[in-house]
Amino acid sequence: MISYQTDQVKMPAIRRRDTSAWIKAVAASYGKRVGSIAYIFCNDDKILEVNRQYLQHDYYTDIITFDYCDDELMMGKKDTISGDLFISLDTVRSNAELQGTTYEEELHRVIIHGVLHLCGINDKGPGEREIMEAAENKALALLKDN
Repeated sequence: MISYQTDQVKMPAIRRRDTSAWIKAVAASYGKRVGSIAYIFCNDDKILEVNRQYLQHDYYTDIITFDYCDDELMMGKKDTISGDLFISLDTVRSNAELQGTTYEEELHRVIIHGVLHLCGINDKGPGEREIMEAAENKALALLKDN
């Protein structure tokens, strides 16, 4: 199940049914099924609070992914992804401006970025950022095809 919630922001204009189908299709392309994924759209203040409280990071970011796949693994569902994904709409908006893209495209990129993390793709090590960007672009192309 995929849920969409807000914390101190207005719900972004996304087509939830289409977005959920897209997320499931991307997960399936990595041999994964969607368990419980919660998107929490928030502002910069909230994401900074979450970053400080749970990760001991003192900076703003566009997304924080809490991966609960280990919980699924313990329940015998090794191919199931689950997690909470906090997305700062403030940072998504400023990143869209910096990248010269639309807010909608950047929002979809961030939405799928978290799912790709749950599927096992990282972006912090050498060469990993390029792999993540390629996976994001492939996933965004799937969205445009629908």
